Amino acid sequence: MKTIKLAFLGLVLIASYNCKETKKETKENLEAAAVEQVSLVQDSTKVSFTAYKTTEKLPVGGKFTKINITKSGSGATALEAMNGTTFTIPVSSLFTNDATGTRDPKLLEFFFGVMENTTLISGVVKVAADEKCSIDVTLNGKTGNIPLEIEKTGDNSFTLKGVMDLENWDALGAVASINKACEALHTGKDGVSKTWSEVAVQAEVLFQ
Repeated sequence: MKTIKLAFLGLVLIASYNCKETKKETKENLEAAAVEQVSLVQDSTKVSFTAYKTTEKLPVGGKFTKINITKSGSGATALEAMNGTTFTIPVSSLFTNDATGTRDPKLLEFFFGVMENTTLISGVVKVAADEKCSIDVTLNGKTGNIPLEIEKTGDNSFTLKGVMDLENWDALGAVASINKACEALHTGKDGVSKTWSEVAVQAEVLFQ
């Protein structure tokens, strides 16, 4: 009888020990999961664009050399970390790598310069429940939305691509202004000078 009681007591102690170990492991796993959050790497984001000229729609590329992340989040995934991220871009950081050194000043004066409140371009990244991504961009005193396509380019890096139609920001006057300032340069083989209102935008982001 004593042998049976001792054996039963041993089983209870073993079960109690295993239960405590399981709870300990579960707690450690939960704590580890809570620590492993994804966040945007500051000063890693790159923003570029492609504008178009002539009726043949010839591309003219450029970028902004500075982007300020004013609010960034974190989450279990990159999409969660992106959601709600806010930023500002100083227009003065425009760079189109023009060998003549004349394009950037013209864009600043005859394009951005004829808009309202364009010292900064600002925006917020939005991720919907269906994981579709977009950005609300404020330009020329107006806020509009740009749907984005997301492409994973590395273990922790992504490229966001979209098309901005400047008509949605009441900026066709700025388009006409820069077209007039660059009339000869924006004239194609058909003799027509044209600057397109659609601008392709792209952002490269890195997470850790």
